[in-house]
Amino acid sequence: MNYSQTIIIGAGAAGLFCASQLGKANQQVTILDNGKKIGRKILMSGGGFCNFTNLDVTPQHYLSQNPHFVKSALARFTQWDFIALVAEYDIPYHEKELGQLFCDNSAEDIVNMLQTECDKYQVNIQLRQQIEHIEKLEGNSKARFQLQSNGQIWQCENLVIATGGLSMPALSATPFGYQIAEQFGLNVIAPRASLVPFTWRETDKFYTALSGISLPVCVTAKCGKSFSNNLLFTHRGISGPAILQISNYWQPNESLEIDLLPAENIQDFLNKLRQSSPKLHLKTALSRLLPQKLVELWLSQNLIQEEVLANLSKVRLQNLENLIHHWQFQPNGTEGYRTAEVTMGGVDTQEISSKTMESHKVKGLYFIGEVLDVTGWLGGYNFQWAWSSAYACASGIR
Repeated sequence: MNYSQTIIIGAGAAGLFCASQLGKANQQVTILDNGKKIGRKILMSGGGFCNFTNLDVTPQHYLSQNPHFVKSALARFTQWDFIALVAEYDIPYHEKELGQLFCDNSAEDIVNMLQTECDKYQVNIQLRQQIEHIEKLEGNSKARFQLQSNGQIWQCENLVIATGGLSMPALSATPFGYQIAEQFGLNVIAPRASLVPFTWRETDKFYTALSGISLPVCVTAKCGKSFSNNLLFTHRGISGPAILQISNYWQPNESLEIDLLPAENIQDFLNKLRQSSPKLHLKTALSRLLPQKLVELWLSQNLIQEEVLANLSKVRLQNLENLIHHWQFQPNGTEGYRTAEVTMGGVDTQEISSKTMESHKVKGLYFIGEVLDVTGWLGGYNFQWAWSSAYACASGIR
């Protein structure tokens, strides 16, 4: 029989940070994780450089069916608190764009920092653990929960679920956290892939010829939410920061409106050129503003005609306006969990204390990080949620 005051399931960002905070408060903490090493998703994130937080974090950067839920935790442990810890470890970092902070060297710096913090406070980390059974203990015993993992029995007073979502299944992502919630009678909001690329419908597959080409766009979902950033054409569909962001607001069978030239009005541009260079070919004019391969593809698909600017009719101008500024893109679907950055949905936050992350129904049972129905925008927000929710939980247990 093994006993630990608190057992945390999951050695990701939220689990490791929560463990170090509890250890700092002289709590006896054990982490159980099914992987071969800690922080696997951290190591993969941000192209291996870990976008660990953002300079601008507000509750508006998060989606949840209970939008007020994030406010307390974000206020109690802010981006500045985490940046201070990073600075304490002399980890070099830089701002990439839009307040996004990345490690200069590699994501390993963040994992090593969390490992050192856990080691400093004697956190017991057990890897390659397959949890076979969890039950709530009744009676007067100090222990509230009993677990069986790799054939061994563990008991604890507090059980923290930090198992993450379903994104990146190659890193052994499982629905285990949702199953625990349901086992104890908590509601789970149906999960779906989030911050994820879209795939082509059959009729749009000619765009695969543009794979690897990127351009700045403004993309708008049916709900009215817009993002301005880069779009990347891929073999399977469209990706890039603007597309990943809007995927949080897209619903199946809806179309997206994409402005492929947000910094310029195509009609004004062509009308001016028509005055100065009436004999200029439309293809040449458009290639001054848009990737040449895109213009050539439109020509080959008869979406535009090869003609001189002087011959452009009002109808053709309007068609160009619609094609360039109001592209109605209907995704076939998303690429799913395989390439999703995070999971939307999860344990219903109406079931959880926003101050301590403890279940309202089951004393001593806590949920933190991505397993909850809290999804941040692209740009370090999901890591900040991991740190903030972990801190709130550790403060609640202490």
